[in-house]
Amino acid sequence: MDVQKQYIDKIAWIYIKDRKILSTRSYGKDTYYIPGGKREAGESDMHALRREIKEELTVDILPETIKYVGVFSAQAHGKPEGIIVRMICYSSECEGAIRPSSEIEEIIWCNHKDREKSSPVDKIIFDWLKERDLIE
Repeated sequence: MDVQKQYIDKIAWIYIKDRKILSTRSYGKDTYYIPGGKREAGESDMHALRREIKEELTVDILPETIKYVGVFSAQAHGKPEGIIVRMICYSSECEGAIRPSSEIEEIIWCNHKDREKSSPVDKIIFDWLKERDLIE
């Protein structure tokens, strides 16, 4: 039987410092995710990115520094087969201190070897970043 694919559309923030990528873990979860989230109705990528990062990490993304990174897709973690997450990724600088918000329990800086702690789409992103020598 052919599984009908459904897509979850998300925006993600690729933030690399000292050749490590920022990742987060929500309360009650055992998997790490690159920060970001879903767009609200009628919201642009830039607005969704800025809102989600402010909500999750209490920092302000500097709009003039936002750069498109790419789109990555994989089976959605913890969802039935055929539900695919499609992440549109951007990088940028930010201002403020990165701190977990009410929904985030932990913030970590990951190397490529930490990819196994992450969701399937994040593993693809980790590999892509490693191939370009952007993370250790």
